[in-house]
Amino acid sequence: MSEKREISRRTFLNYALMGTGGFLAAGMITPMIRFAVDPLLKASAGGDKVAVGSVDEFGPEPKRVEFKVHTKDGWYESDSVLSAWVTKNDKGEILALSPICKHLGCTVNWNDNPDYPNEYYCPCHGGRYNINGQQYIGTPPTKPLDEYETEVKDGKLYLGKIKPNPRPGVSE
Repeated sequence: MSEKREISRRTFLNYALMGTGGFLAAGMITPMIRFAVDPLLKASAGGDKVAVGSVDEFGPEPKRVEFKVHTKDGWYESDSVLSAWVTKNDKGEILALSPICKHLGCTVNWNDNPDYPNEYYCPCHGGRYNINGQQYIGTPPTKPLDEYETEVKDGKLYLGKIKPNPRPGVSE
């Protein structure tokens, strides 16, 4: 036959308190976990490329463009202003270079130094680059200027992420 098993009052209270405590703890911890994981679950809005102007605005002479990029890093969101030097050769190929010198991160300018005409020049330590962003061997930078991914759509130029410039350095 079946034996009736009774639990003591002390055991019942132990189970009841542990169950209630577990329920309350889960109620407090769940929002904390949700807060920690929430940014990972949200879909990021917007595309990864930014329009910087009409393709017709650019030519063989480098033109500096500034554009805003919305950055989202976990819980921190910000709008950053970036810039690029954009050229279009006679074949219609577009090259958008980052203005950040690869030596120590200063900003390079085009045709800024009369001693080095038609070159990108870094005023901090004398870094020099040609129109394709290739560094001159013997100057401080050891790598060419990075370039932006480019896309032409409906007559507008879109810039994307920065990628390394594959061109080697040049000698003078």
